[in-house]
Amino acid sequence: MNQQFFIGLLDRTAISTSVLCALHCLTLPLIIGVFPAIGVSLIGQEAFHQTLVWFVIPMSIVALSLGCWRHKDTAVILYGLGGLAVLIVVALLGHDLLGEAGERILTVFGGVILSLAHWRNFRLCRSASCHH
Repeated sequence: MNQQFFIGLLDRTAISTSVLCALHCLTLPLIIGVFPAIGVSLIGQEAFHQTLVWFVIPMSIVALSLGCWRHKDTAVILYGLGGLAVLIVVALLGHDLLGEAGERILTVFGGVILSLAHWRNFRLCRSASCHH
């Protein structure tokens, strides 16, 4: 697997994971209302959400760093670091400081910022002949 393909795969996986995380945050209360048993399953637990966040962090750092090294666009790193910072703060302190609704809103916001950074990284790599 060459580096160009690897960067694209990481970007696409990070975007997908961010979308999955946002969907989890937004739809879980509705799903638990309809299917209460899901609340005690792995998907209904806070650990699932935190696992997604801690999976995204190293993947995003690697993908954005490798992409930035190729195309030298600092906006990708700035958006990426901003999105990661929001996700990390919310994962560590969100529920206690912001409550459930605030935690959801900021998690989705951080995920959107991070997804935009990955999308930009993906596009710039493709235009720079990364061929992924």
